Amino acid sequence: MTMTPATRTRLREELRRLGLCAGDVVMVHAGIRSLGPVLGGVNTVVQALLDAVGDTGTLMAYMDWEIGADEEDFENESLREEIPTFDKRIARAARDHGILAETIRTWPGAIRSDHPDAGMSAIGSRAEWLCADHPLQYGYGPGSPLHKLVESGGKVLMLGAPLETITLLHHVEHLANIPGKRIIRYQRPFLVEGERRWVSFEEFDTSDPVTDELLTSCANFFTLIAEHCLAEGGGCAGKIAQAPTYLFDARRLVKCGVTWLEERYGSGKLPTAR
Repeated sequence: MTMTPATRTRLREELRRLGLCAGDVVMVHAGIRSLGPVLGGVNTVVQALLDAVGDTGTLMAYMDWEIGADEEDFENESLREEIPTFDKRIARAARDHGILAETIRTWPGAIRSDHPDAGMSAIGSRAEWLCADHPLQYGYGPGSPLHKLVESGGKVLMLGAPLETITLLHHVEHLANIPGKRIIRYQRPFLVEGERRWVSFEEFDTSDPVTDELLTSCANFFTLIAEHCLAEGGGCAGKIAQAPTYLFDARRLVKCGVTWLEERYGSGKLPTAR
């Protein structure tokens, strides 16, 4: 049986019913295919999102950088000088984040932050503020677009995307006072004063759960934190077109996540029930 395609009007109305409001600052993750057929495809989805937040709202998405190289390639002398110089004007969003991220990056008027790996793009009234002065060191921490999303009272929309992919929870990993966080140091090529230079970075290792204890005992903790936040009333669930969808209050999600981690893995963690 053929499904009737979702339209821009229908998507906007369903987003509004879920709780997305005019003036909202919202970070979106999307599995576009999960929506089913959409008249106009991914462009219609972006238009509906912008319609929902209105002229005073802002839409943001995580970019990363589609570089086509593994980390060890950056240390390979035969490849090192062939690694492209990071240029935020043309650096494509990582394919892992889906077609919506790249669509937002290339949307008219979109702003991209300066960080190659923790980078964000945004469209709307607060896009420039969100993306400005993105710290190159600890790019998921204070001063980052993620921090500003929380500071602005923003929201996180999981539009057919799994809860384990909530990028804001990397900010939680940064903030939580838990022992044993792994730190990585690496380099990326930038243009500095017109010259190509390798710039050094330091960051908590977010490629896996940030501590070895989390990796071995609770690798799916992003999902658990999100589910806990929903149970505490920090978000709501619904359906947009055919896609299971969740909308979170960013501030409550971060508070819930930090508390969840510190109670279980902090130095003063709760005793394990027997």
